[in-house]
Amino acid sequence: MHFVEAKSILTANSGMNGMNIYRGCTHGCIYCDSRSRCYRFTHAFEDIEVKQNAPELLDHALRSKRKICMIGTGAMSDPYMHCEKELLLTRRCEEVILRHGFGLAIQTKSDMILRDIDLLDEINKNAKCVVQMTLTTYDSDLCRLIEPNVCDTGRRLEVLHAMHDRGIPTVVWLTPILPFINDTDENVGALLRECADAGVTGIITFGMGVTLREGDREYFYDALDKHFQGLKERYIRTYGDSYEVPSPRNDRLMRLFNDFCGEHGIMHTPQSCFTFLNDLPCPNVQMSLF
Repeated sequence: MHFVEAKSILTANSGMNGMNIYRGCTHGCIYCDSRSRCYRFTHAFEDIEVKQNAPELLDHALRSKRKICMIGTGAMSDPYMHCEKELLLTRRCEEVILRHGFGLAIQTKSDMILRDIDLLDEINKNAKCVVQMTLTTYDSDLCRLIEPNVCDTGRRLEVLHAMHDRGIPTVVWLTPILPFINDTDENVGALLRECADAGVTGIITFGMGVTLREGDREYFYDALDKHFQGLKERYIRTYGDSYEVPSPRNDRLMRLFNDFCGEHGIMHTPQSCFTFLNDLPCPNVQMSLF
């Protein structure tokens, strides 16, 4: 872990202002796209870059905005990595968002988010808060292999239930579904049933598969050699150096996904989910009669 003084904190992307408080990750997920060389890390991925002035930068940025909007975090680096337990930078940024009346769309795999549930509840009551949780694997043992340094799926489902009980809307990222590993009817069906039981508002997937590129691919293949003997060679034979690595069962699993979400009234197209994440309703206007 090392500390930097960042020059800015917010970036506009697809209608939402996004921020990364940290850079790098310690969760150890074997498929993580953020490891890819295109992101030009100049330090080891697990040597977390900490933007120690993030709350101050965010405060200044929100003071300068003409209208409130949703603030997103977690797309590139989980805001609840292990160092957040001591540093509290994510929590301090949430306090800034609440103070200025903005909304929050926060994405994580960590149950540490429960520490801040009271604050997230206040943001949701004041503006809007959406908690996004990544789910890939129903089986806990398999989850510990592919996402080794973060809480397992069962605990993440508890987070979704806790948020729902508070009236905080949730969106699940059902991705990646790894070919020949978790691309089964049983796995996808079980995760979908759990999502419905947890009352999630939406589920995002771009198809059943994974993306691999330079930097990410090598780390993924090393993990396959360690945990799934012979599977790397099968990937190479099937996909070569392709960026998009779809499951051979994609069509069947997507039918399962679309049918289930349609039957249970769960938002499930990427466009509808992103519209929901970006949309911040107009604040209530107190009317006075004279």
